[in-house]
Amino acid sequence: MKIIGLIGGISWISTVEYYKLINEGINQELGGLNFSNCIIYSFNYADIKRNNDKNDWESTLNMLSSAALHLQNSGADCILLCANTMHMIADALQERIDVPLIHIADETAKVIEQCGLKRVILLGTKFTMENSFFKDRLLQKGIEAIVPNDEDRAFIHYTIFEELGRGLQKEETKEKYLSVINEMIGKGAEGVILGCTEIPLLIKKEDVDVPVFDTTAIHADAAVRFSLGKG
Repeated sequence: MKIIGLIGGISWISTVEYYKLINEGINQELGGLNFSNCIIYSFNYADIKRNNDKNDWESTLNMLSSAALHLQNSGADCILLCANTMHMIADALQERIDVPLIHIADETAKVIEQCGLKRVILLGTKFTMENSFFKDRLLQKGIEAIVPNDEDRAFIHYTIFEELGRGLQKEETKEKYLSVINEMIGKGAEGVILGCTEIPLLIKKEDVDVPVFDTTAIHADAAVRFSLGKG
């Protein structure tokens, strides 16, 4: 079994979910008392958030590089960034390490492609919704990502940091998310990407009438398959 290196704490809430899903996935495949070989490097989220607020991605890249090298030198055979937003600098990080970085957008694109969808909603932080690093990976598979309007993007971004990243799950926030999703479905969206690793803690597949793509679960499944040499 290969060793999985997880860079987490961005936020710790979703890092817990990664750990749970990966261990459950290994056990489902191997049974018994078999669980994952993994190493976790967990950041103080406040340090990352300060960089985000200053748009200082170089400092964040240096922090993630240091963490990834610690994991690599400790025996990790792959690296996962346990946050969609951090994939803004995934390509630059990959250049600094010698083990593969499993890209969350690539894995999500593969799953959507298998479903045959061409137009999907992308929800996440403003960095994920407004930049191209996630959308371009989808476009390579012929998938168009559409995002909410300015006001709704601001609401989603705020609640990710001020509610979901703190472990708060408010019913009124969930209702607003579902309103945004349903409005976009009415305009032709065929599915929805929960493109922040905290959003699946609030929105579940059964809440929506179109396919829901939980990036946390998809990413964790990719790690399980890598660890077991299945893809």
